[in-house]
Amino acid sequence: MSLFDVAFYVLAFITVGSAIVVVSSRNIIYSAFALLFTFFGVAGLYVLLNADFIAVTQVLIYVGGILVLIIFGVMLTTKVFDVPVKTETLHVGPAIVVTGAIMGTLFGVILKTKWFDILNVQWDGTTKKIGERLMTDFLLPFEVASVVLLVALLGAVIIARRERVKS
Repeated sequence: MSLFDVAFYVLAFITVGSAIVVVSSRNIIYSAFALLFTFFGVAGLYVLLNADFIAVTQVLIYVGGILVLIIFGVMLTTKVFDVPVKTETLHVGPAIVVTGAIMGTLFGVILKTKWFDILNVQWDGTTKKIGERLMTDFLLPFEVASVVLLVALLGAVIIARRERVKS
């Protein structure tokens, strides 16, 4: 067993284990923090696949943005509205059936796929290729998307700051 295999199994265990905690925890704060480890595990798997740009994007967007937003939203919501953060509903039976079906399908696909020899493949960084394509062929759509996102952000700020008219 090589170091690559060990790293894969450790990252897979972290990812799957923390994902199980996310869906099975009765405390939403614990679920949110377990989601942090799930996102980092997935980013580590991307690193093992030599998809460095996607790994960094995973950490920046999901861990740095979305997860922080979820945690702040949960914490602010519980303070303002006294919403209980614990849930008593846990559907173990249907979850086991669906998970078993998905796992069986995935194992069937894995067993029938002809895998290539990873040692004979020449890997290059993906960041350079994505950057070259983004700044040459797709520069105009990239800039249009950034302007659209900026307008949406400004619109959200205007809507959020609009004062309520009391009648």
